[in-house]
Amino acid sequence: MLECGMLERDKRALVSRSAILLKQLVVDELLIQSLQADEILTEGMAENIMAKQTSQQRSWHLLLLLPKRGPKAFSSFCSALKETQQQHLHELLTQSSEKDGKEAPGVRFQPVEEPVMPTTEKKSEARRRFIDSSLPLPTQEVVAAKRARTQESMEFSLDADSPINTPVLPCSSDFYLSHRHKSYQMNSPPRGFALVISNVTFDPCAAPELDTRKGGEVDDEVLRKVFTELDYIVTVHRDLTAQGMRACIEEFSRRPGHGTMDSCVVCLLSHGVEGAIYGTDGQLLQLDWVFESFDNAHCPLLQNKPKMFFIQACRGEEMDCGVEQVDGPVRTCSPSCEQRDAGREGQGDASARQRGDMGRPRIKLPQRSDMICGFASLKGQNICTAAMRNTKRGSWFVQELDKRLRLHARDTHLADIMVQVNLHIKEREGYAPGTAHHRCKEMSEFTSSLCKDLYLFPKYQPQY
Repeated sequence: MLECGMLERDKRALVSRSAILLKQLVVDELLIQSLQADEILTEGMAENIMAKQTSQQRSWHLLLLLPKRGPKAFSSFCSALKETQQQHLHELLTQSSEKDGKEAPGVRFQPVEEPVMPTTEKKSEARRRFIDSSLPLPTQEVVAAKRARTQESMEFSLDADSPINTPVLPCSSDFYLSHRHKSYQMNSPPRGFALVISNVTFDPCAAPELDTRKGGEVDDEVLRKVFTELDYIVTVHRDLTAQGMRACIEEFSRRPGHGTMDSCVVCLLSHGVEGAIYGTDGQLLQLDWVFESFDNAHCPLLQNKPKMFFIQACRGEEMDCGVEQVDGPVRTCSPSCEQRDAGREGQGDASARQRGDMGRPRIKLPQRSDMICGFASLKGQNICTAAMRNTKRGSWFVQELDKRLRLHARDTHLADIMVQVNLHIKEREGYAPGTAHHRCKEMSEFTSSLCKDLYLFPKYQPQY
């Protein structure tokens, strides 16, 4: 039986899993493009969905449309979930659809509007209309999504040939209310803009010494997905020259939308040296210039707001071969050991440039504050180390950052998350017998000028 174009069993599968979908579904450009390619969504529908401010609103709008888009909409949606690495939701829906194969009373999707609640009256009316619909309210306290993963299953995910699939765990209302006064404000919908620049392939003529960063494409996809789930508007650029990176960063730092956002994120992935990263043309972009572009003088719209940077690049040529622990075991059989190659990134040397201070009127701020930057490798007085990267799973640093954000952003501030990243990278070692990379080590670090705790409060939206 068909109703609104979709099979009853498929419609029931969407309804029965709608609470989980509203909480975990990542509606981004890749998923929407996939549905457009299958002619499930029109261009206008796609634009309307992506114009919604929060991830939950985008999910809500999409779930209202799907039952009306024909009998192929469900299978196309499931395929799009697989293509965007949301395998757990694909399995959830397909298993539910199979179980609901027997005929059951029809379930109607009511095309109500998602709530925009500037006043108490509108909020009450919107809430009433949501309760009357067949989909649940998009609140934070919904049903439990999945059983908690055990430590054993986590380690298996780490060593699999794809990144971790665990959805970002949501922040509870109680945690938000008890921590918001002592931390940076973090409740804007969305949380902010995120920029990812990933250089994977380099010009063989202009930069013959810079190899293709195999596995680099995994990193930018992992970062795109995790920050989308954390409710950032993510823009990804790949394979830019040094000048192209500069232009991209300048445009990003000057976006007027930063004024209504609570934070921003910048991720740079490339070959590098201490203080700089390479463009695809072999030219260097100084990291000091990048930080300067977001300081209190050059980016006033982000004053007193947290600015997060993550640099996946080498800071020198030295490879950390590790030191035997004096009171440790003869051989570590850690499940964290790599089972494939661990390619080093970057060569050469460069010096950071500096620029003068600019005075600020009224209340004065330091030239540079409220920043935190995670580096994949160490800088030291006598050693600048190489960053390790796996060709199938991406870099160690991005793997660990992704995992810790997904599991702990709900109740841990970012500085402590970066300490956890350091700890788990410290425990890893390469596995490549017969090569210089065998049992190699890496150590990440971070610098911070944050002035408060930085909680991301994932998937929580205050009810005004």
